[in-house]
Amino acid sequence: MEYFTTTSNASRRAVDCVIVGVYKSGKLGAAASEIDAASNGEIRRRVKSGDVSADVGHCAVLTNVPGVKANRVAVVGLGKAGELTATAFRKAVAAAVKAISKSKTRSLLNGLTVEPVKECDVYYLARHTAEVASDVLYRFTQMKSGRKPAPSALREIGVSISERKHEKAAQLGTTHGDAIAAGVALAKDLGNLPANVCTPGYLARTAKKLATGNGRLTTRILNETDMKRLGMGSLLSVTAGTREPAKLIVMQYKGAGKDKPVVLVGKGVTFDSGGISLKPGPGMDEMKYDMCGAAGVIGTMAVVAALKLPINVNVVVPAVENLPGSKATKPGDIVTSMSGQTIEILNTDAEGRLILCDALTYSRRFKPAAIIDVATLTGACVIALGAHRTAVMSNNDDFQSEIVAAGETAEDRGWPMPLGDEYAEQLKSNFADMQNIGGPGGGAVTAGCFLGKFTDGMTWAHLDIAGTAWKSGAQKGGSGRPVPMLSEVLLRRAGALP
Repeated sequence: MEYFTTTSNASRRAVDCVIVGVYKSGKLGAAASEIDAASNGEIRRRVKSGDVSADVGHCAVLTNVPGVKANRVAVVGLGKAGELTATAFRKAVAAAVKAISKSKTRSLLNGLTVEPVKECDVYYLARHTAEVASDVLYRFTQMKSGRKPAPSALREIGVSISERKHEKAAQLGTTHGDAIAAGVALAKDLGNLPANVCTPGYLARTAKKLATGNGRLTTRILNETDMKRLGMGSLLSVTAGTREPAKLIVMQYKGAGKDKPVVLVGKGVTFDSGGISLKPGPGMDEMKYDMCGAAGVIGTMAVVAALKLPINVNVVVPAVENLPGSKATKPGDIVTSMSGQTIEILNTDAEGRLILCDALTYSRRFKPAAIIDVATLTGACVIALGAHRTAVMSNNDDFQSEIVAAGETAEDRGWPMPLGDEYAEQLKSNFADMQNIGGPGGGAVTAGCFLGKFTDGMTWAHLDIAGTAWKSGAQKGGSGRPVPMLSEVLLRRAGALP
């Protein structure tokens, strides 16, 4: 997608479509007011007739508006004047892009970026514009045979600015937004691919491909022999029941000399049957999404590399399948992790923590400034937070607050959840150093406490994305979260924001 900024009046820009907004009580947004004046009151007439609504998410596409160079005017609702939020702004842009997506619109001007939006400047409005447009236009058609649906004709998006002094910030916003959108799309693609295609080996090849031609980024793949040599008994216990070999994907981006890196660890279970503790059949197809933590951190690395951020970032992905078989790990088995700690496996469906704990231990060698693991870890998290917010747990309150704040700004929200000895008590085992489940109460938190046992001395956070990584039902598909949240964390740490 190409982007441009302009201070031109909305009515004078020769684009295929311009987006303008109306508020409740008949108030027009800046671009709508200008077009209304140029068209002798056409917008107000449409509002009065009921063709145009001020409800957020409503869009009416007007054609042949007199006095306007654009072929179409997409009029969207913005709710009450003075109460426009970034969330409502994104809904409005999404409604407009969706409304024109099947038309022959090749160029679009977003006139909403001159509206006052709470706690949101022109940089973020431009960035949200790029992210939202990509999200609406995303289609997954790779596995369809025959003639595929034609892609959207949209090729160029403009961002309205009130003054030339905002041009640099707006351009930076679209540059960052476009890169984040590409990272989100990559994460969606990886999640949406079936498990017979997106195997641990496929994830490894994808990571290696990202590093091709990028001098700052290198990718190294460890095989099962390497992992056995390292003592990763916990990780290897998960992959014991499948013929598909596990991979440990290690990506290193060097953009800041000898600075300590931020390390992102992503759970990469490319299919999770539950192992011997077999999951129920209904909905098991969605367990191809159990590698969305891996998809999220690989997508975030794509953002970092595309923007050439002045920061060091490492990604570690333990990639496995979890299937039952004659050699599969059994409930009651005890394994030894890379850290030397022993784990009694009471439920083979609590496998994500078993691969992550060894990946966290492996990551110590990088002496990280901070480490974040990302995982579709627990159904308990879905019960607690639904599909709206990612759970954020940390052994450092400031780091937890940093991540939650980044999510708020990026419109990819998280919610702080506790850790504590009272929860960790539930992981005590009669036969090993710990067991891999802590009972039915506080399941998301006890899973976090389990991982915390492998992070002493590190500034660490755990993101449980079980509720946010994909959508079910008619809109089934990967969400690409938490790429925007993680990207915001890294942009801030890199000092790359305006």
